[in-house]
Formats: sequence, C-alpha cells, structure tokens
Amino acid sequence: MNTTAKAHGLDGTLVEPDWPPLALEEVCALLEEFDGLDGAIEIRSASPRPFSAASVVRAGTEWVFIKRHPRSVRDAAGLGEEHAFLDHLQRRGATVPRVLRTRAGESALERGEWTYEVHSTPRGIDLYEDAISWTPFRTAAHARAAGAALARLHAAAQDYAAPARKVQPLVASFSIFAGEDAESGLQRYLKARPALARDAATRSHCAQTLQLLEPFHHSLRPLLPELQALWTHNDLHASNLMWSDASDQAEAVAIIDFGLADRTNAVHDLAHAIERNIVEWLALTSDPASGTCVPVHYDLMTALLEGYERVRPLTRAEAAALAPMLALCHAEFALTEADYFLSALHDPKRARVATEDYLVGHACWYRSAQGQQLLQAIETWAERREATAKL
Repeated sequence: MNTTAKAHGLDGTLVEPDWPPLALEEVCALLEEFDGLDGAIEIRSASPRPFSAASVVRAGTEWVFIKRHPRSVRDAAGLGEEHAFLDHLQRRGATVPRVLRTRAGESALERGEWTYEVHSTPRGIDLYEDAISWTPFRTAAHARAAGAALARLHAAAQDYAAPARKVQPLVASFSIFAGEDAESGLQRYLKARPALARDAATRSHCAQTLQLLEPFHHSLRPLLPELQALWTHNDLHASNLMWSDASDQAEAVAIIDFGLADRTNAVHDLAHAIERNIVEWLALTSDPASGTCVPVHYDLMTALLEGYERVRPLTRAEAAALAPMLALCHAEFALTEADYFLSALHDPKRARVATEDYLVGHACWYRSAQGQQLLQAIETWAERREATAKL
C-alpha cells in the first residue's frame, strides 16, 4: 500500500485508508478498454474519501476520475443504478460528471474483487477538496450557491422514475420513517441487512433511537403523503461541489459523487444538506459531553435555504416537513455506514461509532435544548415564509 495515501477518519483526522490506493499499472490496464484515453497516463491525486479508492488521472490530453470499489460494497448492477441517474441528469442539462463507457458499452467493470467506474472531470475547481462532512461553508455566498445547485438538481430529476436502489451498503435511503409504523420499517430494514440484524449492539442502539426520534416522526407522519418521491443526491457537502473560483463569492458549477443517491424526496435531500454543512457534529465525536456547545451556523442555513428557494420554492408541506426530517434523516445513513463496517470490513469497533456516536448521539442532541433550538429556528422560518406567501 502507498503509505502516503490517507483517508478521512471518523473523528476528522487522517488515517490509513480502508482500501489500497489505485496503482499506475492497474489504471493503465483499465483505461485500455476505453476509446480516446491513450497517451501517457499519470495519477495526479488520491482522494481522501474513506469508502473507496479514487484518483484524478491524466490520460494523454484527457482528465478522468477513476473510482474503485470492493465488490462487496458496489457491484456493476449497484453502480449501474447511479450511472443511469447521472445519464438522465446529463440529458436534462444538469452539470454532473459524464459516465464513460468501454468499447463494449460497460459503465461499471467488475475485475476480481473490485468494481471500477470512470467519469469525466467536470469544470470548476475542487475548492473544498480537503473538507470532511460536518464542516461548514466558508461564506454565506457559498451556502446560497449550494442551495441553488441542489434545487437545479431536483428540477432535473423531477421526471426520473426509476425505483429505489437495491439493498447495498452506503446508500442514504429513506424507508424506516417513510410510513406510519417506524418499528415495522426498522425491522424490514434490518432483516434486509443480515450483518446489522445479527449484531446485538446495533439492535439495542436502534431501539433507543426509535424512542428518541418518535416525536419527530409523529410530526412528520401527516405530511408524508405530500412529499413527492424523487431521486436525490443525499450528500450535498461543499466538498461534493465544483466551484467557479476560489473567491468568497464563488458559484457552485457542478455536483459530484452520487454514491449515496437513492429515491427519497426533496426535503430529505435538503435536510441532509443542512445536516452535512450547518452543524459541526465532530464536536460531539471528540467530546460527547459537549452537546450544549456544538457550533451551529444559522446564517449559513438561512443562505442555503434562500439559494434553494430562488430556484425551486418549497411547497407548504415541504417547508413544514423540513424540521422533523432534519432530526430523522441521519438514521439510515448511520445504519448503512454500520452495515459497511460490519459486512465489508468486519470492524465492530467502527460500527459502534456509527450506531452509538452517530445514530444515537445525534438523536439525543435533537432532544437537547440546543437541538430543539435549531428545529425551532427552521419551524419559525417555515411559518414566516407561509405568512409572507399569504400577503
């Protein structure tokens, strides 16, 4: 393994990656299957994202992005779901990476224990390349631009009718709280993921979380019929955007990394954008007793929502659903992350970080005074926009 390659750890530090970085010989053999990617090949960077191995690669005069997954996490069919969504977005004019295909027409290649995908590199600069999830935007203008980019993505996805993705790790789905009975939804979720179902600590943390989140699900339930199903990104962090320049007023010019995408709804995606960029959750990870002093960037949240609504105004029901959805949206990603640690890495210690610190810890925070303050701020925002609409 290349000892210089590092990945983002669960606490925000740089750690050894789970998977070996891409090697030049490996990349050369892969790109031989694509037309137009000839000439000198050079690996220019290794992504610090932890769940796969990925690099920006120069092939002659072209720049491409190559990602390698363990087949236990993504097989060709699983990647095909993402690629079909990206193809649709491209046809609708969205600025997303173009999926490249081999001479045989394959967009995902299974080779031994790995699955590969190759994308064009979109325009723009990777301004937040080293930023991890749960770190804030640098400026309100960036937050506003990100909100507008997410709204444009939702508009482009509006007529994409593919069903929800097949069961696999590292997909930010919305099923447990999508119906009247969260307990039944949870049991179906666990049954479909045996590594979680047979893990006693996961089951215990899930039971605790259901109790903590029940008031928020109670608030969301009446609004669920009015939330239109939509394929969504589910990981709109600043580092998953390409930017026009390095200024404080930079525009978001492309959205990347659709690995967590699934059929959820627009409010679920918008709640994830708030969760990823507005609350500095790593304060809880480093000090679980710090629940009363977790930094929350209300100015950035307001700017994010302003940017979104300039492009796609929320319906009354969507605005009302945003606060309870924010408290609920982390649950399935925490569980799918635990599934990855248990089923792909066989690492119960890190699975406990996902279920205890993330799943339960965040649910506890939303029941705290500071969490309630954030949810109340969103409720107040929704009430004010409704009152303004009636004037």
